[in-house]
Amino acid sequence: MNIYNEKLGLDILEHVGIMLDGNRRWAKKKHMPRNFGHLQGSRVLEQICDDADEIGIKYLTVYVFSTENWKRSAKEVDGLMKILRNYLKDCIKRANKNNMKVRILGKRERLDEDIIKSIDELEKASAGNTGLVFQVALNYGGRDEIVRAVRKLAKDVRDNGLDPDSVDEELFEGYLDTAGVPDPDLIIRTSGEKRISNFLMWQSAYSEFDFPEILWPDFNKNRLIEAVERYNKRDRRFGGAKEE
Repeated sequence: MNIYNEKLGLDILEHVGIMLDGNRRWAKKKHMPRNFGHLQGSRVLEQICDDADEIGIKYLTVYVFSTENWKRSAKEVDGLMKILRNYLKDCIKRANKNNMKVRILGKRERLDEDIIKSIDELEKASAGNTGLVFQVALNYGGRDEIVRAVRKLAKDVRDNGLDPDSVDEELFEGYLDTAGVPDPDLIIRTSGEKRISNFLMWQSAYSEFDFPEILWPDFNKNRLIEAVERYNKRDRRFGGAKEE
């Protein structure tokens, strides 16, 4: 259920997803290496978590590294993983300080053992927090998530006697990485690109989308509020007809 923020005069969304796009272009404009853009993007992300929590958003899901991003140069991937290691190292303290629960979406394969260990420690340490639920899509792809869910479901049919006729949308959602979390009301993709790029494909069936031209390292609280304002002006009918 959305809440009304009297100070902002807005209905605040329960769940926002953000595709963090534009780090490399931002760095190029400043004649800096690509990973400089990724580093600045990670700093912006830390602040946006605080901003989202402050204005009343309950769930924030961000797309930081896709299953397709492994195709990038080894130098860029190594730089991203270095930033990730530092981020995970500091995140437990930050999460507990801000009462933030952190979940990592995606598959653990291809990630180094020390990163997997840090993820496990972070999720365990923040599991009891009751503030913002912060989901990080890492080595994540929407199609891959659905395939993995189908495999788990099929295994339960084969090994645990699950009746195939009992499978409906609600049951299937329990096999997704986002089990127990409401679908996003709004998905923002910075940089102006207008593609879903394999992000939350099942969950975004009825999400609204917002494509601000701004590059991610320049995103801030005001830009987030502007996206919520645009969302507030939309007429959402979920397939129903508008009353005359």
